[in-house]
Amino acid sequence: MFEILFLGTSASAPSARRGLSAQVVKHDEYRFLVDCGEGTQRQILQSGLGFKNLSRILLTHGHLDHILGLGGLLSTFLRWEAIDELEIYGGRSTLDRVRALLYDVVLRGNQPPMPLHLNEIKPGTFFETDDFTITAFPVTHRGPDCLGYAFEGKARRPFLNERATELGVPFGPERRELVAGKEISLPDGRRVSPNDVLGPLQRGIKLVIVGDAGRTDNLFEVCKDADALVIESTYLDEEADMAKQFHHLTAKQSAALAKQAGVKKLILTHISRRYREKDVLKEAQEIFPNTSVARDFDSFQIKRDEGETIS
Repeated sequence: MFEILFLGTSASAPSARRGLSAQVVKHDEYRFLVDCGEGTQRQILQSGLGFKNLSRILLTHGHLDHILGLGGLLSTFLRWEAIDELEIYGGRSTLDRVRALLYDVVLRGNQPPMPLHLNEIKPGTFFETDDFTITAFPVTHRGPDCLGYAFEGKARRPFLNERATELGVPFGPERRELVAGKEISLPDGRRVSPNDVLGPLQRGIKLVIVGDAGRTDNLFEVCKDADALVIESTYLDEEADMAKQFHHLTAKQSAALAKQAGVKKLILTHISRRYREKDVLKEAQEIFPNTSVARDFDSFQIKRDEGETIS
């Protein structure tokens, strides 16, 4: 299961109720901050999440409303918070701007309070654990090196506890060995293989996060069959020409992408102050009913459809 907590959901400038772009993706003990707009550190504290394990930051692009909070965050780490290391991931031009912000403005010749790594990434899988991966993919917006991120759980065969009990498999290391793909022997001499107690291969959970984007036709493949798609909705269709001019999306465009790609859940963010939330939601739901408009501090759990298997 992935969980996403929205810390900032406004477009370009904060509003009275919405901070600038930032969200945290959680999976077991892992925490990933995706973008870090101005004021993000206060949102982290107000959410109750705190800074523990929040050592990896993924940046979609280098516009200030998505990175300016890094300055305050590092300044806080200099004086108040202890963190073992900080990993920041992004495209080359994004990291060039982050480097100038952190080293020239915040640190001013001083050393960071912890190992600080600016990791340039290109489209492809750049982070992997035993049970999930993170893949970067190109997004078209203003300027180079804009990225989105796909969090994907690895396919697995679920352990059938009732079946194992019927076969007399005791609780403990025997079951762990079966999950690991090893055959075991029971006290009465019978052999139990993994195929006896593992169900059909199930697809992993897929969460796709798109930052600012000016088109959707190049996002279909990466969004295909996603359990959840988080994407911007800066404009309504009545101002589609303006959306095109500034390389942003309308609620209608994002909803059409979700429908075409077979997405299960659509979550809209990056909401302009010029619109009412209910109007954004109405425009999207007319095309894709399972749509939500994220608010600051909203949290969504992205779970697997237990009935979905790989044939």
